[in-house]
Amino acid sequence: MLNRKEYEKLRKQCQRLTILSRDDHKELKAVLDSPRFVQGCDFVCSEEVYAKESVSIGEGCSNKENLEKSIKEESLTSTIANQDGEERSSITHSDVPEDGAVLSGSESSVEDSETLLITRAKPSRENNHRITGIASANIDTVNSIRTIEDFAIWQRIIRLDSIRANTEWIPYSPVQAAVSEARALKAAADVGLTDYEDLEPCRIYHATRLVAVLEAYALYDPVIGYCQGMSDLLTPILSVMEEDHEAFWCFVGFMKKARHNFRLDEVGIRRQLNIVSKVIKFKDLQLYEHLEKLQAEDCFFVYRMVVVVFRRELTFQQTLCLWEAMWADQAAIRAGYGKSAWGRMRLRAPPTDDLLLYAIAASVLQRRKLIIERYSSMDEILRECNSMAGQLDVWKLLDDAHDLVATLHDKID
Repeated sequence: MLNRKEYEKLRKQCQRLTILSRDDHKELKAVLDSPRFVQGCDFVCSEEVYAKESVSIGEGCSNKENLEKSIKEESLTSTIANQDGEERSSITHSDVPEDGAVLSGSESSVEDSETLLITRAKPSRENNHRITGIASANIDTVNSIRTIEDFAIWQRIIRLDSIRANTEWIPYSPVQAAVSEARALKAAADVGLTDYEDLEPCRIYHATRLVAVLEAYALYDPVIGYCQGMSDLLTPILSVMEEDHEAFWCFVGFMKKARHNFRLDEVGIRRQLNIVSKVIKFKDLQLYEHLEKLQAEDCFFVYRMVVVVFRRELTFQQTLCLWEAMWADQAAIRAGYGKSAWGRMRLRAPPTDDLLLYAIAASVLQRRKLIIERYSSMDEILRECNSMAGQLDVWKLLDDAHDLVATLHDKID
């Protein structure tokens, strides 16, 4: 059973942080700067450790004593998966201005025609008001530090992205599309969302759900927090899950794999781009050598496809098809199907954790002639890849991807 109570605790925590970050609370500053509250330990990460973090923070109190008491009494425990050597990490391509204006006024959260900006808040290094967290695991106990400034910046970006979310989901979620104005406005008030201007009730309601789940996730996994692009990943889940707490836990499960895309050190992204590069090399050496001449053999031009899991290149319905095929492969691997001789005989292509990457390689290979004959720089290839939106046949893409898995999985693995 999905844990509703833990999600509700996370939402209460978000509400407290919203109140505290809204103004310059002198009482909060005094508490956070006190020796008893500040602990300077860095967050210790491990591939094997699933840590539980307890972040204590109080609601707007009238004085320092009440705030400190509230902070002590109200604690939140949440389980986060932490990775090797990570600090608060993401892929950061631009600093976030203080006013939160990180994007142009386009409808979608990430609309740059050339590149996808995965923007992440840079933690303040000076005069940083730290919120102490305690991370515990079976094998060790480590300290986690947080900042109200981090959450405030995450929150600003989340709200911008949520309001600008597109409407592709509407045909696939008729119940949510028909939500009443009263219910939409109440939901917006519950999360403190006010800048929705003249949006229709269904879009206000959808933006509110994005805010609620993404803010909760930022606290649940503070090592990653929030990065632009996550709203794209959450929207399909919200469209089929009507309960926020259920959507939250589904998103947590999805992010166990996708969170590597948002690490500052880009280790996860580089590993995946390397696999795409290998698939192209083994399948089409001529194309690979052309990419080498253009210094594009690292396949950085498919960066966006990897980060948002093909969400920008496929229609909403196509996205659901591809993701379900990916999840089916992953489920088959967990069940051990395909490892036995019987399983291998029945499968044309064995299940793989990297079906997405084979599909990305397939999309590039489908354009091999165009790339070889017409393009003479990586920028041109990048523009071609970013213009694929709405032009892909997801079924052909999956067929080609499975063909690549069948012929190359032994070499790639």
